[in-house]
Amino acid sequence: MQQIAETFAPAAPAPVGENVARAALAGLSQLQKSLPPWLFYDARGSELFEEITRLPEYYPTRTEAAILESAAGDIAAETPPGGVLVEFGSGSSRKTEILLNALPGLCAYAPIDVSRSALDDAVVRLALRFPQLRVIPTVGDFVAPLALPGWFAGRPRLGFFPGSTIGNFAPAEARNLLAHMAQTLGPRGRLVIGVDLQKDLSILLPAYNDSAGVTAAFNLNILARLNRETGADFNLDRFVHSAVFNAAEGRIEMHLISIEAQRVAIMARSFDFAAGESIHTENSYKYSIPQFEDLAHRAGWTPHRVWTDRDRMFSLHELVIPR
Repeated sequence: MQQIAETFAPAAPAPVGENVARAALAGLSQLQKSLPPWLFYDARGSELFEEITRLPEYYPTRTEAAILESAAGDIAAETPPGGVLVEFGSGSSRKTEILLNALPGLCAYAPIDVSRSALDDAVVRLALRFPQLRVIPTVGDFVAPLALPGWFAGRPRLGFFPGSTIGNFAPAEARNLLAHMAQTLGPRGRLVIGVDLQKDLSILLPAYNDSAGVTAAFNLNILARLNRETGADFNLDRFVHSAVFNAAEGRIEMHLISIEAQRVAIMARSFDFAAGESIHTENSYKYSIPQFEDLAHRAGWTPHRVWTDRDRMFSLHELVIPR
């Protein structure tokens, strides 16, 4: 049987183990308590997020997938044979299959994600769908430049960053991330990236506060993860999920709000919460197309093409590195 799955080491250790406790202690020590969003994606969190993507209120996944179906031929037309598809924060890699179907001449697919379970599931599924494809996964963070295997040298590199994950980063952080991706992809690299667009709050807010409560469970799972992995004693019944739009910043904010005064212990430290005090868990910035193109340009990219749905709810951008 052909061995299609290989691994290579990430540029930095994956954020697991003691790094979970370190990140939690740092965030909870701030005046505005916070937790980094990568903590969402343990095995249970990844399952919940996949469920979110199928909710009727959550438009980004299905809208982006439809755009990608329409744009895949255009993307493939500028991708020479023997190239490598590098996906940042790949998760289940389901949208990636749309590109893989359109790119039969790829040399390899390199998914990068913090969730080992999501990568393992994706590798098994892709082995069945694309048995000749060389899949080289890595468990790790993609926020810093990543040293790809040496045999990638000289091969055309197409980056893929779907899901509007770029919106989880403040603009300055997003600019740095895009610059790091340019370093990873190298000269003549290209990046296809999903970007959520500004829209009416009647559509935006339900996407982050669904009627079935799946997003609430996803948000609360970050506390459950701390209980499991660090021995913290969060009582999940004493926190509630909240999603609000911060108009001044142009972003959705997710919070976990303490419904009463309480004290929580984690790693021999104690943290007091007042009733109504929140833990800020995630931002999701929304852009206009010109705003994002300006951000990409300042990160060293040249905007090349952009595709949107008919209602202009979501956008898919192709960026190129100037020669």
